[in-house]
Amino acid sequence: MTGSQDQAGPAFDRCRWLNEPARWSRGADGLTVVTDAATDFWRETHYGFTRHTGHVFGCDAEGGFTASVRVQARYEALYDQAGLMVLVDERTWVKAGVEWSDGGPLLASVLTIGQSDWAVGALDGDAADFRLRATVEAGVLRLQASSDGKVWPLVRLCSFPQASRCFVGPMCCTPERAGLSVRFSEFTVGPPLRKDLHDLS
Repeated sequence: MTGSQDQAGPAFDRCRWLNEPARWSRGADGLTVVTDAATDFWRETHYGFTRHTGHVFGCDAEGGFTASVRVQARYEALYDQAGLMVLVDERTWVKAGVEWSDGGPLLASVLTIGQSDWAVGALDGDAADFRLRATVEAGVLRLQASSDGKVWPLVRLCSFPQASRCFVGPMCCTPERAGLSVRFSEFTVGPPLRKDLHDLS
């Protein structure tokens, strides 16, 4: 796998790399990525360092939008992670997904507005195969996760700076190693879903 491209759906067709990995491929079943060593997104909090080296295969989304993706991976090392990222600039972004920490996979989200925070919880379902959805509209970001693509519990609701354009797409990192293989599929970006907060469909 060294940067080949086939057809994998309209959203993937509009994507480009932020920090392209050495090994990746696209096919009819989606995008497969093998992470490079010491890759991460983090800014200052607790550790005191800034990292902006993780892999994102994203596209521009203007105004409000909803993006979703299916993520399949088997996490093994501390901080192995894969999911979805919404980025305005290097100081303003959110990433969410499964992250290996404290001996197991956790559902994690990091909101960065100048500095990063980190929130974790249990994932209802199989961490090796899940879906994420992010809706951004009118200065608010709503994150949801699903084990089946039908029921979407809330992960996070937060203020998010209004921007004319965001960069959004599948994300993966391995701060402590290289070699996490991740398959991303069913990636879509479209108009914002204007559902009630407690409508989990």
